[in-house]
Amino acid sequence: MAKIQNDRREFIKFSTLGILGLTLGAGVVISPIALQAQMKLRPPGAVSEKEFLALCIKCGQCLQVCPYHSIKLADMAKGHGIGTPYIDARERGCYACTAVPCVLACPSGALDHACEKPEDIKMGIAVLEFPNKCIAMTNQLVTKEQIQRIHTHPNSRQLEQDILDKLDKFEDKPCTICADMCPIPNSNGAIAMIRDKNGGMKPEVYDRCVGCGVCEELCPAFEAAIVVKPRLTYEDYYIKGIRS
Repeated sequence: MAKIQNDRREFIKFSTLGILGLTLGAGVVISPIALQAQMKLRPPGAVSEKEFLALCIKCGQCLQVCPYHSIKLADMAKGHGIGTPYIDARERGCYACTAVPCVLACPSGALDHACEKPEDIKMGIAVLEFPNKCIAMTNQLVTKEQIQRIHTHPNSRQLEQDILDKLDKFEDKPCTICADMCPIPNSNGAIAMIRDKNGGMKPEVYDRCVGCGVCEELCPAFEAAIVVKPRLTYEDYYIKGIRS
């Protein structure tokens, strides 16, 4: 009987150690991926990333009140912060609503209620990351096929349909979409088209850019020429030269 009990103890001990070892071993491979701190584009008013992750209760209220379907909740494939809200700018940017309803809906302080109007938003900064893909710089006209990509996004509300109606007017014209469709009031202080040295036009970003991501969403190039760098400011990127 004693031998049976000893054998059982040995079995449990080595089984436990084996499972622990497998878990730790898997962690070496999985943890850096599963827990990787990806710098996501957060909704308006988001506090610092570390504080945001601590405060966000993953209630989804910001998502529910967003009139443009801009906000999504992170899943396991998105790294850390499962269940927290973020914006995939290429799919749908933030249209900088006048009352910033996502902030008003946040009950935890993860979205700072001091963000009361579009000009208060500080999500990131737009960057002409791939100028060789910019249709304006290559003097191409906007095609219907390029605009149709935006029509495949969620567009169930009148506000979203209004965007499509405006966008359709750019068909067969030189591209000025990123500047003309910017939702920030007095958007010339955020982004404008300037003459390029090669005779075309190109977008130039200014210090009133809030990183809403609309320019990235609506960029008609099949791979966005202009992208948003989350959490960076104009000063960070364009003056200090901080790139990530």
